[in-house]
Amino acid sequence: MAYGALAALDDRPRPGREPVITPEAKAWLVSLACDKAKEHGYPHELWTTRLLARHAREHGPAAGHECLARLVQGTVCKLLGQEAIKPHKVRYYLENRDAAFEQKMAEVLCVYREVDVLKKAPARSKKRGKPVAIVSCDEKPGIQAIATTAPDLPPEPGIHATFARDHEYKRTLSLLAGIDLLTGKVHALVRDRHRSREFIEFLKLLDAAYPASTAIKLILDNHSAHISRETRAWLDTRPAGRFGFTFTPKHGSWLNLIEGFFSKFARSVLRHIRVTSKHELKGRIMAGIDDVNRHPVITPGPISLPMQPDMIRTMETLT
Repeated sequence: MAYGALAALDDRPRPGREPVITPEAKAWLVSLACDKAKEHGYPHELWTTRLLARHAREHGPAAGHECLARLVQGTVCKLLGQEAIKPHKVRYYLENRDAAFEQKMAEVLCVYREVDVLKKAPARSKKRGKPVAIVSCDEKPGIQAIATTAPDLPPEPGIHATFARDHEYKRTLSLLAGIDLLTGKVHALVRDRHRSREFIEFLKLLDAAYPASTAIKLILDNHSAHISRETRAWLDTRPAGRFGFTFTPKHGSWLNLIEGFFSKFARSVLRHIRVTSKHELKGRIMAGIDDVNRHPVITPGPISLPMQPDMIRTMETLT
């Protein structure tokens, strides 16, 4: 009791048994785990802890680590856990391959700065200059039309707490959408695919939605349909200055505000959706768009984006 009542409840430290696996053997095992299994002649792409333990038992002694001859899977997990290594998992990263990333990012940010300026400008000054519409647009492909092959089972107390349903995958649709950053209105088109002809159809939708004197500025990614020969040919038929494109950098889709809308729309409308046909799915999507447009949301104040380090530097330069 010399150490107190609470300390007396625990065992005191004891010397225990000397560790069987040497530090050199641990280092060899950790180094092995940092390789791919296929590099050591296995058909597996990555190690499993069971495979790693087997390899260490078979090849450890020959490498001078006799203590690994009886290595088990649990010990492998323990040793790798001490080094915070998970060779059975893959974490994806995105390499910046756009040499003009910062320049393109600055162009997008300048458009957002223009949105803020137009929001703050008094109505009188807005009437003097040429009207401008700034639309953030993109495509959301692969929206699944999943048919209900059996009726949903409602929750029942004491049996199951959630809806239960059968499932069957059917065809998919693509949603082409653009959100007007000044009014909050969402322009949308639902089609089977998202090729140049569908994108031109979306541009025609925007063309009809704004007066002929309005300059329509679009923020969009580098999808082939946006820069195709067919798209450029159609743009050439429009009056000069009618459409202006600002492209996000490659792998910079997070700069496009429409991505936030797609995420929210997927969670609130498309999640768990069940339909009997693509026609019904299209109707549900457009009904969801109509509901959004009944209560449009305009981003108040400065537009907020996930601030990456290179983005902060660019903002400081623009300021």
